[in-house]
Amino acid sequence: MTVLERFLKYIAMDTQSDENSESCPSTQKQKELAGILVEEMKQMGLTDCRMDDKGYVYGFCEATKGCEKQPIIGLIAHMDTAPSFLGEGVNPQIVKNYDGKDIVLNKEKEIVMSTEVFPNLLDYTGEDLVVTDGTTLLGADDKAGVAEILTALAEIINEGIPHGKICIAFTPDEEIGRGADYFDISGFGADFAYTVDGGALGELEYENFNAASGVVKFHGVNIHPGEAKNKMKNASLIAMEFNSMLPAKQTPAHTEGYEGFYHLCRMEGDEENAILRYIIRDHDREKFENRKEIFESIKRFLNEKYGEGTVACEVKDSYYNMREMIEKRMEIVERAKKAFEECNVVAKIVPIRGGTDGARLSYEGLLCPNLSTGGCNFHGKYEFISVQSMEKMVQVLKCLVSAN
Repeated sequence: MTVLERFLKYIAMDTQSDENSESCPSTQKQKELAGILVEEMKQMGLTDCRMDDKGYVYGFCEATKGCEKQPIIGLIAHMDTAPSFLGEGVNPQIVKNYDGKDIVLNKEKEIVMSTEVFPNLLDYTGEDLVVTDGTTLLGADDKAGVAEILTALAEIINEGIPHGKICIAFTPDEEIGRGADYFDISGFGADFAYTVDGGALGELEYENFNAASGVVKFHGVNIHPGEAKNKMKNASLIAMEFNSMLPAKQTPAHTEGYEGFYHLCRMEGDEENAILRYIIRDHDREKFENRKEIFESIKRFLNEKYGEGTVACEVKDSYYNMREMIEKRMEIVERAKKAFEECNVVAKIVPIRGGTDGARLSYEGLLCPNLSTGGCNFHGKYEFISVQSMEKMVQVLKCLVSAN
């Protein structure tokens, strides 16, 4: 199969994760794709291909003769797609030889991906693009990574390219921050690894946000509005007050690069009870800790104003900036940079404005920078990926793991 054929096969399957589920994987449908990947790896001739009880997929490509002392390199991607936008019934469209104009995703619903809003489209003029039909996400995050890894492995085997041992893993639940929860690092056995979970072709990332989740609960008192004066304590209004006390310009829509943010992901409530769910991000560890303290200080202020117990706040760390670990072994980053250059791709070292499984794995002992997939505009209906970028990433991965 070509990388495009694999990609189209994988995105046809709904594998959205569910942050409200306590099981692992959070959705059983992820195991359906996992089972298919195990069979594909077995057919390639990989060894010890398996899916464990948590839905993690592992497989190994043994070193070619004479290359047994080469570094053992891991390649990792995740199988789930983001739960923040519809992921069922993906109906991809292929725009061949893109002409640099606006792309009509859905004529009936008048959904258009415009170059004015998405100027990065112009970088792909003349290439073949896989886009959505405007009603679902695409799933390039991270099924493009899965397709690229397996296509690269198939070509390495078929072409007899010399290589050390290669370890493959596909994880569930990365999109809800749990992809590394049950990862078997010792069983995986890699000296170091790379997640293939980035964006535009050439991105090479070894630093990411420090990340936390914040759940803020508000407890009010509901009374008939006709008799509410000096009695009602509206939980939803207090929730709105809490959010208004956060810095207005420190949201994803107003930040870039190394700038951190507070992101309100979900809200629900009525007069009696309300809940706000946030993610908190910053590359700088000290600033990250200060952001979490702001949550606590607002909680204290509102409890003093409305009464103790009105506001409860739970802030939980998710992962930390992997730069602190990887900068001790920069030869791993240099290896990836060299692989890009050998394939005539300019490596762009940029910070991740998000996180990957590699962030947590790096802190747990498996150093794991992140590589591009070629996709853009993840997690929504404007997601797209260049076929040529996917093909190029297959070549990069082949260079990355080959003996040199």
